[in-house]
Amino acid sequence: MKINQSELERVAVRPDQYPEGGMKEIAFVGRSNVGKSSLLNLLTGRKKLARVSGSPGKTRTINFYLVNGAFRIVDLPGYGYAKVSKSISESWGKMMEQYLSGREELVTVVQLVDIRHAPSAQDRTMHEYLCHYGLDGIVVATKADKISRNQMQKQIRMIRETLQLAPETPVVPVSALKRTGADVLLEEMEQFL
Repeated sequence: MKINQSELERVAVRPDQYPEGGMKEIAFVGRSNVGKSSLLNLLTGRKKLARVSGSPGKTRTINFYLVNGAFRIVDLPGYGYAKVSKSISESWGKMMEQYLSGREELVTVVQLVDIRHAPSAQDRTMHEYLCHYGLDGIVVATKADKISRNQMQKQIRMIRETLQLAPETPVVPVSALKRTGADVLLEEMEQFL
């Protein structure tokens, strides 16, 4: 699959603000500062489709991107950033739960983890949550340029073990900086579309 066209279609905080149904959606979720915006820009070939920020926790809404006029990529707020107030963090949790548990168009979720570190307790909780709803389709290991090729398989094994991934769940190493892994991720996404 190649993404030729992408645009921000809708920004929402409540279900009544979501775009009309009838089109498959793939959501992206991960800790704040894991590189989600950079990955979305890499996948779509657009430098500023998703805003990249130096300070984590900037995505505070659910952003719906229309892709190739055929499906949507949905950018969910990042989780686990300590400097976000508890009330804002709780409102994000409720907003994400409403989307993840009730959106019929959602076919899978791409969960991002940093390849350099073991998945956090919040990453594990999110993965368990996604498994509960049958949405645990793809794991992306971001920042793959920050480790050596020799370390990569060891880190992927550690991610698999920590998240207790099913053998068929792909772990795709990606580097937005070196622009690697996007083609593999797009192929995995295409399986769900």
